[in-house]
Amino acid sequence: MLFILRLAVAWALVFGVFAALYSSIPFLAWFELPIMLVLFGLTACVLAGTASHLHRVRLIAGRVDKTTVENRQRRQIEIPFEAGEAFDLLDAAIRELPRIEHVESARDSLQIRATVGRPKTGDDLLGRWNPLRGFGVMHNQILATVTPTHDSGSVTLICEPETAAWSDWFFVDDGTNYENAEAIVRAISRRVAARRRGEQDRATQTAVEKELTVAKLSLLHAQVEPHFLYNTLASAQLLTRSDAARADEMLGHLIQYLRHSLPRDEDAPSTLGMELERAVAYLEILRIRMGPRLSVHIDVPDALRATPLPPMMLQTLVENAIKHGLEPRTAGGTVWIRARRHDGEVAITVADDGEGLRTQSSGTGIGLRNVRERLRLVHGTDASLAVVSNFPSGVAATLTVPACNELEAARV
Repeated sequence: MLFILRLAVAWALVFGVFAALYSSIPFLAWFELPIMLVLFGLTACVLAGTASHLHRVRLIAGRVDKTTVENRQRRQIEIPFEAGEAFDLLDAAIRELPRIEHVESARDSLQIRATVGRPKTGDDLLGRWNPLRGFGVMHNQILATVTPTHDSGSVTLICEPETAAWSDWFFVDDGTNYENAEAIVRAISRRVAARRRGEQDRATQTAVEKELTVAKLSLLHAQVEPHFLYNTLASAQLLTRSDAARADEMLGHLIQYLRHSLPRDEDAPSTLGMELERAVAYLEILRIRMGPRLSVHIDVPDALRATPLPPMMLQTLVENAIKHGLEPRTAGGTVWIRARRHDGEVAITVADDGEGLRTQSSGTGIGLRNVRERLRLVHGTDASLAVVSNFPSGVAATLTVPACNELEAARV
């Protein structure tokens, strides 16, 4: 009622001023009837336009009150992202509005200004000639500003007609600005929810991948390659008849290898030193079996043996060097294991002078893919695996992992 009363008073003042001017000009008396008809027609248009506005507002908002009937709508929205992301989200939401005509985005100042066309309402028979429609003003404007806060972006959103504020005493917008404001709020809510679902899905996927990797790792711990175990035991049995000392040495290395291959708890840490002991035991067994065909060179400083290293990674690289590099060669070859620290990182290289990348998969095999995936899950982008050709022949695979500090080294 206050809204209707405000419009009625405003237009009554206009009609009163017009009537005063009319009565002060004598020759207008000849047009008294036409002028009265025009005034009555304008009054009918004002009433019809007011009813149309209230009806449309009720359809859009489901209620009619002070906040819904006003031409100018203001919203304060908190977006749980930093200001730049909040601005991008807000800009996308505004650009997807129906009837959007022009958008000006200033990312540095975090401001957006846009122009939106008004819809043609079917219940307004007078259309643009309805005086309450602002004498043909058919556009609204949107002003949005993002204010950076500690960990979010606070959006001030204003949806209003493209006319001065005094025009609100005479004209209505048929609820279009309320509709635009609510549409932007809904779009932002939907985009925030979609972003949250995406983050949850990625977190769930990462957790599943980690669990799968841990399961694969547990299987690797529990599984000793049948052929390797069979060949080692067969070789030890054969040596017991001809060289008991070497047979005893081989069984000792096998015990050491199996001890380090037992499954650990998921959170049980491993180090370069522990993984090196397993790899050395493996290589010593092969040296007894292959004889002079295999040479091994270890160059790992004691200070780096406390470096955290996911289990089985070094073993995978050593096994690849033997199986794909040296075993196919009649003359055999050499395996090098080397570690160096540089700028907070430790580079662990396993190299051979075998067949080289001509017969290998260049890091696309299951073992190397598993190593890369586990590095990503454990260290993210702070760790890497590089596989390159060794000179003059063979392959060099280098694991780069974060180095531990002195306190962590002391604990280990």
